[in-house]
Parts: sequence; structure tokens; C-alpha cells
Amino acid sequence: MFERTALPAGPRVISARLPGARSVSIAAYVLAGSRLETPEQAGVAHFMEHITFKGTQRYPSTRAISEAIEGVGGSFNAATDRESTVYWVRVPRREADRAMEVLGELIVRPKLDKAEIDGERAVIVEEIRSYLDDPAEYAQILFQLAMFGEGALGREICGDEDGIRALGVDTIRGFWRSTYRPANTVVAVAGDIDHASSVEMAGAAFGTGNGIVPGFAAAPALPAGERALLRARRDASQAQLVVGVPALRRDHPDAWTLAMLNAVLGDGMSSRLFLDLREAQGLAYDVSSGLVDYADAGSLEISAGVDPERLPAALDAVLAELARLRDEPVPDDELSKTKAYLAGGLELRMDETRHLASWIGGQEALHDSVLTLEEALAKVEAVEAADVQRLAGELFVDDGLRLTAVGPARRLRGLERRLRLPA
Repeated sequence: MFERTALPAGPRVISARLPGARSVSIAAYVLAGSRLETPEQAGVAHFMEHITFKGTQRYPSTRAISEAIEGVGGSFNAATDRESTVYWVRVPRREADRAMEVLGELIVRPKLDKAEIDGERAVIVEEIRSYLDDPAEYAQILFQLAMFGEGALGREICGDEDGIRALGVDTIRGFWRSTYRPANTVVAVAGDIDHASSVEMAGAAFGTGNGIVPGFAAAPALPAGERALLRARRDASQAQLVVGVPALRRDHPDAWTLAMLNAVLGDGMSSRLFLDLREAQGLAYDVSSGLVDYADAGSLEISAGVDPERLPAALDAVLAELARLRDEPVPDDELSKTKAYLAGGLELRMDETRHLASWIGGQEALHDSVLTLEEALAKVEAVEAADVQRLAGELFVDDGLRLTAVGPARRLRGLERRLRLPA
């Protein structure tokens, strides 16, 4: 399914050939995210993602960069996470060289112009404000703080307004010099292109260069923050609720069992949370669960938007579903349907070059090993109902529960007292 080459003092290149594909997707993972930041650097990794698009040696402006890709019908973007920053491009197959060149320019040869840096501060401040003004986003920000505490895993990746305004130009450039190195990058290529060509293009675009990349502090014992963080919004017509527990580190032996548990609980319209809270009780329009995983920590999170008056009922319903997974094995027919859901989703994503590049690149960059599709499908099939119930019993305990909510003040009262699993 894939081939891998580590270039001396250059990027690791992993590629998967998809015969007949008309597009080529390239994802470049820089192994530098917000977890590397000191408190004084908070927001610098995300700032770097922004400022690289303001100009490079070959493409001196945002317009020149965008025209290089969009001018041939392609698309591109980037995203900052805790432990990596990913830049991706998708173009017609004939433009693969151009796509790789643009990624190399963004990562290895950004201008980092002082005037552009100072101008981008206002843009990032507006981004931060937009998250704080969005109750659903704000509830998520609060939950990361409640679960992971005030360290690098709990801080908002964008930083805060005061910190962004104070972030020094030298700090930004220093972060780039120490982390945005060719040897600290994984380049994933998916499309109808052979591995040798992918390696040649990556070597030419990224060149060579090592750097001393600082390690990050170990995750705190979880949960690390307050049991409940409740924030009032006077004019809110809908309340946002997030409930969760500590879960598993990335590549934990039970990681696939956790994926199955999450799918049964709240992944998709056939999940228990959707069928109960939305379809049966009409408590929420949008309700789902999801997983967060890092090298040494993780969490399972449930989020819902509900009528403020029905916050207590929604919280009780969520807790009841957690207790049900803890107390009862998943029936055979439900487990079989969930396995088909997870397996089918994996198979369908492998038909699209962007998802395929993300699959192989994300594993190469962040996981202990890279699984083929067949190996992943076997992991899904191997999960048993007893495994799910055992893991639910380990994770769903009262001391692990954390709650955040954003809504009218009088509707938030008493919520923390309800944060107990049914006996």
C-alpha cells in the first residue's frame, strides 16, 4: 500500500500509489506543534502556520502562493495541532512538481517579514475572538482546560489576545529555525505517481538540514483541571455542553477498542447518543462523541447543543449512555453494524488522494507504525464486546468526569452536582 524513504538530513517520504487517480495530494507534517511552546511562546506554532503563507523566497506574496495552486485548479491549506503542523496540497496529477515545490517553499523558505508578522497579529486576534464568541468553540476550549489543565495541552492552540500582541518577531523566527527543518518533516504523497518520483521531488523541494528540536514536557495526570467550568452567556438561545473522561494515549494497545467504543457511543447517526438524545428524546439537534489522543495522554469527549432549559436532562442522558456501556455488553448485531461502519469508512477514504495522504502521513509522523488498510480492517474486526465493556468500566468513573457548559447563568446552576454516573 505504501513505500517509505528517509532522506539523509532531509524529510521522511512516504507514498501510496493510486492507479488511475487524476489528482495528487501531498501532506507535509512538521513535527512541531503548540506542545513545544513555553508559556511565553504560547501561540507561536499557530502563528508560524499563518505567516508562512505571507510570502516565500520564490513566491513573495500571499497572492503569488495562492495563484500557484489555485491557478491550476488545486486547493491547499494548513492546520496546527499540539504535536504537529500539517500543510497539504491537492492538484491535478500533472502539477505534482508544482505542489511539492510550494510546500517546500512554505516550510523551508518563508520570508518571515517583520511588517507581515506585525500585520498578521490583528488577523489572529480576530480568529481568537471568533472562537470565544462561538459558544460551541468556547465550550471546547474550556473542556481542554478542564481535562488537561493550564499547561501546553490545555492552552488554546491559537494563544490569547494579549500573548499574540506581545509575541516577539525574534521568538517567531527562532521557533522556525529550530523546528521547521527538512529532517523534522514527513512528506506523504498519494496519487498515480511512483515512489521514486515522490522522493526525487521531495528532495529537490525541501533540501537538507537538521535542527535541535526541543522535547515536550510529559502530560499531567488526568484529569488535571477543575471538575466543571461553567460560563454564562445572557443572550444564548442554545446551551453548549461538553462531557468527557481521560482516555488513552496514541498507540495504546486498546486504541482500536476505544475507536469501537466511541463509534457505538457517538460517531454517526446510528450511534447511541444520536438515536437517544436526538431521535428518541429530542434533547439536541447536534450530539456526538470524539477522541483526542497525544503521545502520552488522551480523552473521550461528548458535545451537544441543547435547549438551556433541558441541560439537566441532556447531561443525565449522556451519563446514562456511559453507564450503559459500562454495565452491559454491546449486543452482537450492534457490534457487527459498528464494525461495518468503521471498516467501510476506512475503505471509502482510501479512494480519495487527500484522505490517503493524510492516512499514511499522519501514521508515519505520529504513530509507532504505519498500518496498511488490510491491517487496520483486521484490528477493527478483532474487537469483541467484552473488550468494549472492560474498557468502558476502566474509563467511565466518577472521578474522571469533567464538564463544561456555556449558556444562561440560571440554567447552569446545579449541573456540577449532577455529574455522577448512575449506579
